[in-house]
Amino acid sequence: MSEKKKFHIEYEIRSSPRILYSFISEANGLMQWFADSVTVRDQIYTFTWDDEEQKAKMLLNKENKLVRFKWIDDDPQFYFEMEVVQDELTNDVALAITDFATEDAIAERKLIWDNQIDYLISVLGA
Repeated sequence: MSEKKKFHIEYEIRSSPRILYSFISEANGLMQWFADSVTVRDQIYTFTWDDEEQKAKMLLNKENKLVRFKWIDDDPQFYFEMEVVQDELTNDVALAITDFATEDAIAERKLIWDNQIDYLISVLGA
């Protein structure tokens, strides 16, 4: 089992932090770009893609700022985080993703994020 490494990617998104936050924290927001179906019960989010379910627990939630999830079947030190970042000077908004993957899977995982975020941007009309 090779060791997972943390990686970080950032996407510029033309949206208000509040609107963007609803798309990363609420089931109906996440369903529009992240997964086919999302249900939430007691901080446990069930994400479904092509009839395959994965459950994640929301570990951290800062209003209009960030969400952090941990896949239920993953080791406790691994998580994925989506953070709304706003530049204080320009007010530009970005979505920063922190995730973990094995060395040989990082490129593929980044590509998946790229595709998901492209989809999010088109949904936002940003």
